[in-house]
Amino acid sequence: MTDSPTPDPFATDTDSPAYRRWQEMPPIPHEETIGTRRGFDGGLLHVRVDDVRLPSGTHSTREVVTHPGSVVIIPVTTDGDVLLIRQWRHVTGRYQIELPAGHIDPGEHFLTSAGRELIEETGHTAGKLRHLTTVFMSPGYTEERTAFVLATGCTPIAHEADQDEPIEVIRFALDELPTLLTPGDTAIENAQTMLGVLWLLRLQAHGEL
Repeated sequence: MTDSPTPDPFATDTDSPAYRRWQEMPPIPHEETIGTRRGFDGGLLHVRVDDVRLPSGTHSTREVVTHPGSVVIIPVTTDGDVLLIRQWRHVTGRYQIELPAGHIDPGEHFLTSAGRELIEETGHTAGKLRHLTTVFMSPGYTEERTAFVLATGCTPIAHEADQDEPIEVIRFALDELPTLLTPGDTAIENAQTMLGVLWLLRLQAHGEL
């Protein structure tokens, strides 16, 4: 029995000229998948084990963490402040300063996920959502793709906070953001948050906010 196909929440990401330019360059030798099997099934994450043939002809295996995809939201309020969140992360064993983010539910488009996560984690709704980019977070071992979404015109909205996921919302003025990225002493340890903040500073510098 085969799994039914799942709608691709990032279906339009390969349409850009920049993407096609890099993909249409002359190919270089690469490994080929010759077999696949299940390695581990968890509540959210699953591990797939692929048997591959390397360019030399030898065989090897690749352990791949499968993931439904995720979204990171960069919220800017109507008065120009940026909303970050502070929450405890079990894996790191300490509090993290982050942008709101979450996984994409089955069959859900990433912009829908962005609006939902923005409300759930910050208690704000966006006037406009704009897709900035989609990246592979760590393509050496996981197929997870993360969409970065700029949310402008954010205003408070009534919502029911999750008591088991306490989150503190912190407002930063745009000109305060560089202080969070001091070389050797950065307040941000979360890579996707760092990337999102850098995107926001880039948009500000080019007058694109």
